[in-house]
Amino acid sequence: MESGFTSMAAAAATTFTVLVFLRAGWHKLSDFGTFTGYVADYRLLPEALVEPAARGLAGVELLAVALLVYPPTARAGAMLAVAMLVLYGVAMAINIARGRTRIECGCGGAAQRLSLALLLRNALLAAIAALPALTGTAPLGFAEAATAVVAGLLAWFVYNVIEQLLANDGHMRLSH
Repeated sequence: MESGFTSMAAAAATTFTVLVFLRAGWHKLSDFGTFTGYVADYRLLPEALVEPAARGLAGVELLAVALLVYPPTARAGAMLAVAMLVLYGVAMAINIARGRTRIECGCGGAAQRLSLALLLRNALLAAIAALPALTGTAPLGFAEAATAVVAGLLAWFVYNVIEQLLANDGHMRLSH
């Protein structure tokens, strides 16, 4: 049986993951041409597959969001989010190993070049996304649900600030 704290933590993690994937999916679809270029820059696919893969990535991110927000499918959405984060991490790791770190990650949000910090970030995001998959979700009362949503929102705001600081640091290093 789950504790109230575990259920609240899973709900906060779900809120956070939904926001991360909503922003990422919106970023990809709102400037699809640029995102397609990012996918091409990874040099992992033949040119003919780049655009369909880019469409698929954006679609799967939004599918993860849809699954996460519907309680009966939240675990599946969490597992899909984890799988996407792992896939992105593997693509980044391949390019870092090739010495190709001067390409934009294409993650959404602040522009960042590939780095070990991004790999660690993806691992942390995957761990957060995995929480609802591992613990499940139990019904919460209004106050518990509101607290969990606020915690997820706060985590997302802090995450965005950290992302911007890391991007700024990366830009400063390139200018020197």
